Amino acid sequence: MTALALAVNAGSSSLKFGLYAAQGPARWSGQFEGLEPGGTPGWRFRGEHGVLPIDGHPFGAALTQLQAWLAEEGVPLAAVAHRIVHGGTRCTAPCVLDEATLAYLHGLNPLAPLHQPANLAGVAALRRVLPQVPQVGCFDTAFHAGLPATETRLPLPQALADEGLRRYGFHGLSYQYVSQTLAALTPRAQGRLVMAHLGNGASVCAAVAGRSVATSMGFSALDGLMMGTRSGSIDPGVLLHLWRLGWTREAVERLLYTQSGLKGVSGISADMRVLRHSPEPAAREAIALFDHRLTREVGAMLALLEGADVLAFTGGIGEHDAGLRQRLCARLAWAGVQIDDAANAAAAADGPVAIHAPGSAVAVWVVPTDEGQVAAQSALALIGPL
Repeated sequence: MTALALAVNAGSSSLKFGLYAAQGPARWSGQFEGLEPGGTPGWRFRGEHGVLPIDGHPFGAALTQLQAWLAEEGVPLAAVAHRIVHGGTRCTAPCVLDEATLAYLHGLNPLAPLHQPANLAGVAALRRVLPQVPQVGCFDTAFHAGLPATETRLPLPQALADEGLRRYGFHGLSYQYVSQTLAALTPRAQGRLVMAHLGNGASVCAAVAGRSVATSMGFSALDGLMMGTRSGSIDPGVLLHLWRLGWTREAVERLLYTQSGLKGVSGISADMRVLRHSPEPAAREAIALFDHRLTREVGAMLALLEGADVLAFTGGIGEHDAGLRQRLCARLAWAGVQIDDAANAAAAADGPVAIHAPGSAVAVWVVPTDEGQVAAQSALALIGPL
């Protein structure tokens, strides 16, 4: 019997899911949206979409519908694999989610308040509806668990480091998928690889032989690149200044997580597609700042690696924004990066594609990510044969 795992990525207003075997892409996948209070719940599944009938809590209705689709499959699940953003110092590999582990993970909620509580609410919900199926946590921080000490250490007193104040790194499931995919396509990916996961959340990672050696996100999911609504790296003196002005901790947290980034600078939207079509100068300013911060972070990775063999783009912006890719690569010409403009413009998000020019010293790829595949197959490997 083929063992199958359900991969789940629970957000505050959405639930993404996919059914996977031990090898290959999803047998099927989809998502529920509009699950927030007052939202309009709907679903997308197998190329179709519809409105979710509500009888009680929207999330519960979504799970009822998901159970119906699973029943149609007719094969028992070996595991449910949950994407969980923060694993802290204890959860550095996929693990079965028991009570003690869940209690520890709840303690990390303040470090990823946009994601961790929703991820763990998804675990609780799936445990209720599928109580006999092992629930496995797969952590975005785990890919970076082997980072060198110079990358993880914050310049703070040792006593604080001993309490877990360190750099962790995120987007690890995506980076694992991209690095594994490229390793099967080109031997150059086993050398120096720079990956840019660019979406509403954004970061950059440097890897050597498939292992993370540096990344732009740190202690929390706020660090590094400017994002959709998150500030990215910011002078901590700004926060001290706001507190002196009387801002509360809650107000500062909202500012950094939900009112900054593309949305904050533009005053229009966190969606790069909306900003691209806006005639407003503030939209152009937000895009220019995003480009600038991306160039700085990628340049830092190139300096640490002393060059690169492969540069890869993934995430919603990375996969679809040919203009951003062209501008960044033009700024990296000094590092030997050359792209084929026609290949770049034609790159679609339906599979990995190389976009570098024949004479480029650095191979450049666009790789649509599949975090669910990494999570599901990691869970199946952990659980073992049925």
